[in-house]
Amino acid sequence: MSTTKWTIDPTHSEVSFKVKHLVISTVTGYFRKFEGSAESTSDDFEGATVSFTADIDSIDTNQTDRDNHLKSADFFDAANHPKLSFEGKISNASGDYKLVGDLEIRGTKKQVELDVDFGGVVADPYGQTKAGFELEGKINRKEFGLAWSAVTEAGSVVVSDQVRLLLSVQLVKQA
Repeated sequence: MSTTKWTIDPTHSEVSFKVKHLVISTVTGYFRKFEGSAESTSDDFEGATVSFTADIDSIDTNQTDRDNHLKSADFFDAANHPKLSFEGKISNASGDYKLVGDLEIRGTKKQVELDVDFGGVVADPYGQTKAGFELEGKINRKEFGLAWSAVTEAGSVVVSDQVRLLLSVQLVKQA
């Protein structure tokens, strides 16, 4: 059985997260620099292995002061932990795709499970074969050492512990 290598097309992919702020609204952030690959033995990606990294310094929440705080030792500690990484495997039980693997942030590795919506495989106008995925899951940031916390005078939590992960990924089949 031959293995096919796929790499992320960063121009047609995005990696984002959402977290509640003051319990009343949601802040969205992105990692602008990332890379990843998958190795599969079939075009349905059953059993495919996945590898991914994102540069912490590329974090973008559309607010420079907040981005710098997220890069600081209070959160990601980019100076000592410049990347987050993920290694996992795709499973497809009766069309219910999951990606399960180890997410490492700040030197802490935990198993996470992401729901996967597999969009299929197509050839683009330039003769490249592409595969599309939408992935979603949740993590508790404090389990990864992102422990900064504050409470307003009225008792509202400033930043939720729960973080939603949302990825839209297009892979390119390698020759």
